[in-house]
Amino acid sequence: MGNEVEFSNFAGVDLGAMPSIRRGEARVVMAPFVRATPAALSGYGHAVESFATGRVTIVTWPQPGWRPIVDGTGNEGGVVEDTFEMVRRGQVQHAVNHAVGRGYVTGWFDDPADAREDRAPSDETRLYTHEANYHPDGGQIFFPRDGASFVALLAKPGDDVRPEDFVAFHFDGSFGVHIDPGVWHQPVFPVGRLATFDDRQGRVHACVSCDFVTEFGTYVGVPLAAS
Repeated sequence: MGNEVEFSNFAGVDLGAMPSIRRGEARVVMAPFVRATPAALSGYGHAVESFATGRVTIVTWPQPGWRPIVDGTGNEGGVVEDTFEMVRRGQVQHAVNHAVGRGYVTGWFDDPADAREDRAPSDETRLYTHEANYHPDGGQIFFPRDGASFVALLAKPGDDVRPEDFVAFHFDGSFGVHIDPGVWHQPVFPVGRLATFDDRQGRVHACVSCDFVTEFGTYVGVPLAAS
């Protein structure tokens, strides 16, 4: 990742000291693999056929007391857009969000406690991730450049989310996804080793995070191919 981005970790855990699956320090909950269709995405978001015409849903800020929000206010932050690069380095999955200037480690292809960037994965059909987040103020569009296929890990809104609630939606690369406000997600995972996405999201971009490892002693396994 370049110097133009700041490394961020929503969950706040030490990524250099992750608990081991192999040693029994954490378990794995595998998300079901579902092909993305308009019907399957209902409650999570919707398909985006064209990035140029895709519109991000912006949510009006909540009413703090009995006085109402003035019409036309509380939703004026607008959107920001740029590219979102997904790069697999050895056994570690990275993502760089140029729209907000941040980089993330989003998953591991081997035991997270021992995964290394200078070692090839033993299995590229799935990865393990440790957290997810949602944006209460707006949605987010991911649209693949060059028709790259990808997986979106999503769970429906609600702060009582559990690892078992997540679904791995497979996109064949012919269309993108609008993730609705409040829907739990990670940056999308490319099926290949490298992919660039056009990204459009709310400029405010507040995040609420769930750390699977700390809260549940669990990683979520993300299948990148049908079993």
